[in-house]
Amino acid sequence: MFAIGLDIGTTSTIGILIELPNRVAALATRPATLSAPHPGWAEADPRQWWENVCDICQELLAAEPRARDHLAGIGVAGMLPALVLLDAKGQPLRPSIQQSDARCDAELTELLATTDPAAFLATTGNGLNQQVAAPKLRWLARHEPETLAAARTLTGSYDYISWRLTGQRTAERNWALEAGFLNLQTAEPDPALIALAGIDPAILPPVREGHTILGEITAEAAQATGLPAGTKVIAGSADHIASAYAAGLTEEGDVLLKFGGSADILMASAQAKPDDRLYLDYHSIPGLYVPNGCMASGGSMLNWLATILAPGEAKPHARLDQLAAIIPPGSEGLSILPYPLGEKSPLHDPLARATFTGLSLNHTTGHLWRATLESIGYALRHHAEVFREIGHPIHRLRASDGGSKSLVWMQIMADIFQMPVRVLTDHPGSCLGAAWLAMIGTGASTNWHGVTNFVGEGRVLHPNPATAAAHDEAYTRFRSLYGALQPWFGRAR
Repeated sequence: MFAIGLDIGTTSTIGILIELPNRVAALATRPATLSAPHPGWAEADPRQWWENVCDICQELLAAEPRARDHLAGIGVAGMLPALVLLDAKGQPLRPSIQQSDARCDAELTELLATTDPAAFLATTGNGLNQQVAAPKLRWLARHEPETLAAARTLTGSYDYISWRLTGQRTAERNWALEAGFLNLQTAEPDPALIALAGIDPAILPPVREGHTILGEITAEAAQATGLPAGTKVIAGSADHIASAYAAGLTEEGDVLLKFGGSADILMASAQAKPDDRLYLDYHSIPGLYVPNGCMASGGSMLNWLATILAPGEAKPHARLDQLAAIIPPGSEGLSILPYPLGEKSPLHDPLARATFTGLSLNHTTGHLWRATLESIGYALRHHAEVFREIGHPIHRLRASDGGSKSLVWMQIMADIFQMPVRVLTDHPGSCLGAAWLAMIGTGASTNWHGVTNFVGEGRVLHPNPATAAAHDEAYTRFRSLYGALQPWFGRAR
């Protein structure tokens, strides 16, 4: 039995075809375009996502023709909470407003002045910040009222693709939760939260749990994608939740460190403990939650720095890692704030910026690179301290995505956390979690833990106790640096 998982990402669309019990039959990807027509804006074209899905599905089925007759179902994951507005015919009215879009600073300031942030947090499980939908929708009401007036459906990135596949309007519950519409306790839309966004409640579609069956592939979608008509489609998943699930976050206290364009930290927990420094989602496995944090930058800052420190080199990261490996922990007093795009959790400060502090003439290229690697580790340690502070002890650390291939960086992470770090191999990402949810939702499998059979477990990096004191000192310096510079960031608008 086969299943397809699709991931609607910021810079790419990815598809996977899996076969029971543990075979990845095919992978396919297409690039996606992120647009920034004005400073601070982040938009994308939902039509491009659909075109990518059509191409990917055809490629997957061509790679394994047997799958057409044995396809259990399809799951779609995607970034959230992107906002997609559709007209009466289901056509996008404008480009999607992405979760990283920062155009609504004025509207957010107004909401914070007129709304009880503590009550918002208690209801939604998430803080009132620029990522939620309300300030962005208020921006639309102010600047594009005709768009909002014409909207008949408000949905997310992966929900839009599910609609194109099935003709069914839906909102997967984690999109609704992080968008700020869902009551965490009831898992239902809250009228007061919808009113806060100033929208007609009718444009919000029904909310579904990720593994539930949404509908079937329509004849029109079958013609466009090559998928068999009648194939079942589940409600889907937030990308970071699907990825963490596939990475093996199945027990309380499991933590995943994700090293992509941003750097993320996610934890499995049996209890929901809202804290406005973090984000909170439902786990793919019923009964669990995922408190999590997401930095605005991670690998993207490293990529930028690599072009400066090693211009024109084919594999600059590997050479820079070699230089960083011989630098002492703490980078001999060089401290970096890794916030070139502002910072999301736990600071929630879009005005923050990257800084290099403590530079001396003895510092080299290796120092600059190591200090940046360490700074991202310190920012993730900050998240971990918030976890522990609110009663979420960490039992196990895993690492995934592109940055985890750097064993120099992963050793730094183990030393900063003073915990072993297991590096995952062959983890294709969110698409795998979405595909396995399709297996679960359609009844092709009843084993919630079966998704881990598709992901390899690589090396374990063990902490060096001799580095603990140096990292503790550097971490203290890192934490104090933002507090000292934060007033300056505000003046530098």
